[in-house]
Amino acid sequence: MSIVALVALGAGIFAALGTLHLLYTFFTPKFDPRDAAVKDAMQATSPRITRATTMWKAWVGFNASHSLGAMVFGAVYLTLAVQHPEVLAASKPLLLIAGATGLAFLALAVRYWFRIPLIGIALATLCFLVASARAFI
Repeated sequence: MSIVALVALGAGIFAALGTLHLLYTFFTPKFDPRDAAVKDAMQATSPRITRATTMWKAWVGFNASHSLGAMVFGAVYLTLAVQHPEVLAASKPLLLIAGATGLAFLALAVRYWFRIPLIGIALATLCFLVASARAFI
């Protein structure tokens, strides 16, 4: 598989995971606590940093911004792969940034997330790292 195809595949995985995460955040109860009392407490409690929000609003906002980050990251690299494949294939820094970003997300997935995003992020990161390795060989 070519460098550009590997990056496009990895970016597509990131964009898909980010989009699914955003949909789950706003249109399903999938990220709600199983215990309704926990959600009630989150809605009634503010973080120590400010009283201007609640833990629940912060939770939703963190999930939404996390989703948008993955979506934008995926969209940027997909756009490069489709519209400027020669630039992407020739740019070692862009390839290294993709790999480093994937590794950072992978570290978070291992530490804090669950199996499905971990597998998706691992596959996307593998694509980025193989693409980077090919650029240096």
